[in-house]
Amino acid sequence: MSKLRLAFAGTPDFAAQHLAGLIGSQHELVAVLTQPDRPAGRGKKDRPSPVKILAENHQIPLLQPPSLKDPQALASIAALQLDALIVVAYGLILPQNVLDLPRYGCLNVHGSLLPRWRGAAPIQRAIEAGDKESGVTIMLMDAGLDTGPMLAHGPCAISAQTSSGDLYEQLAEIGPALLLEVLDDLPAHLSAATVQDDEQACYAAKITKEEALVDWTDAATGIARRVNAFNPAPGCYSFFEGQRLKIWEAQPVASDSDEQPGSILTSDDHGITVRCGDGAIVLQNLQMAGSKAMQARDLLRGRGDLFAPGKRFSMQAGT
Repeated sequence: MSKLRLAFAGTPDFAAQHLAGLIGSQHELVAVLTQPDRPAGRGKKDRPSPVKILAENHQIPLLQPPSLKDPQALASIAALQLDALIVVAYGLILPQNVLDLPRYGCLNVHGSLLPRWRGAAPIQRAIEAGDKESGVTIMLMDAGLDTGPMLAHGPCAISAQTSSGDLYEQLAEIGPALLLEVLDDLPAHLSAATVQDDEQACYAAKITKEEALVDWTDAATGIARRVNAFNPAPGCYSFFEGQRLKIWEAQPVASDSDEQPGSILTSDDHGITVRCGDGAIVLQNLQMAGSKAMQARDLLRGRGDLFAPGKRFSMQAGT
């Protein structure tokens, strides 16, 4: 197929990695859309998105409308005379009049094997649910939330040790190549598009910090999945000896202990084993307030008495 006239809409690093693939492709990239600069860091100074930085480095015309409902933004996109608009983690809703502008429509790169996880946090929710597989879906966008016809899937496995950061990196490798495969023969992929089965869909709600607080009455397997799912953000946490403590790595183990959930059962080179509502969990990488993350065995060399068996983790500060 001859080269397509494209624009790209995205904001975070995941999107920037897909933009990089397009920049090196045969297709004509005439503009990039990204969200306005946002305050970030300790100084709360406006910071450009990874997509903006990459676009400026390659001197690609840049649009940063605060909303695509603005008539001026619509006119700017219409003037581009696009064959397709590629959308990857853009963060703004595309109204129908924008979806209708490109010749072939708007294509979205979504971080799940649709229709399994629709919504804001498909990577984290797949791990939290214990899914054995995830992947990337290239989809023709419609007015619904990740409901459009599917053009291609790129699967990958999820292990019991896979964190959201790990899965993010895997999908960022799969997505750009799959997107180019679709674009290089777009009419054929559009003609063979598959309608999603709504009955198989789950909603991947945005992650909240409140969810990351460990409830020790939950099953150990569920806690371990959430530790992986919320790594690197927002990070699971608990309270211990009046301090907030983050948990970055943990593994479930069998236990028939009659200790209360949250109680430390053992502390040794394998980690800190904590009783849960069902089974126990071995905490392997921890971060105490004001300190860097450490392997549990290293933490115990200097603070072994603090994590002595019989002590308990809590869901509230100061208890």
